[in-house]
Amino acid sequence: MKKYLILIPCFLFSAVEAQETAAVPSERMNIIKTNVTAYAFRNINLSYERAINQWFSVNVGFGTMTEGKVPFINAFLNDEDEKKFQNLRIKATNFTIEPRFYIGKGYGKGFYFAPYYRYSKVSSNTFDFYYDYTAVNAATYQIPLKGTGSTNGNSGGLMVGVQFFLTRSQNLVLDFWIAGAHYGSGKGDFTMTSDYVLTPEMQAQLKQEIEKMDIPFVDYTVETNANGARIKIDGPWAGFRSGLSLGYRF
Repeated sequence: MKKYLILIPCFLFSAVEAQETAAVPSERMNIIKTNVTAYAFRNINLSYERAINQWFSVNVGFGTMTEGKVPFINAFLNDEDEKKFQNLRIKATNFTIEPRFYIGKGYGKGFYFAPYYRYSKVSSNTFDFYYDYTAVNAATYQIPLKGTGSTNGNSGGLMVGVQFFLTRSQNLVLDFWIAGAHYGSGKGDFTMTSDYVLTPEMQAQLKQEIEKMDIPFVDYTVETNANGARIKIDGPWAGFRSGLSLGYRF
């Protein structure tokens, strides 16, 4: 009889423990997300986050911006320089790998900081570029050129954000990228060709026109010849990240 009395508490304890274990669902370690704010800039994107443990996960993202106008072109070209470009369109792709360190509840929930690596590529369509050549007799002629090219960059950065579970089932996710910035180096090559044979004087003025644009965050050199110009980009590459992502946890 005593043996049974001893077994009863053990049985009850095991039953309670089993109920508590059953009440806590197993953690779902995968999240698929898309940054909804990026669609305003034609950026179609998708990311996948995998939780490794409670405080650490890895997020991998890919995005592509469809061909269209240059976003915020007025931020780095004044009105006069912008008018020199006609029908300029660009498209872009990016790939990001982002280890995340959660300081909140974990398993993909709470505040986090994330050092990251990003590869980016930007290319243009065949666009028209015009510049005014002033001859020795003070007459001004508009010289048309056709331009095209691409550039790519590798950079590293840091982002701070917070991720929420929006439903009781914890399957709908909101990821708020509070702020992120990256810095690295970029390389690119753009060519401009003309139907006119450019004289040395025309070449000198064309070189001066392109160099004085002084585009921020970009270092470039200009070479000119009788057929047009070549713009070589080799210098810093910087960017910023912020936005809201919606996702599904499974």
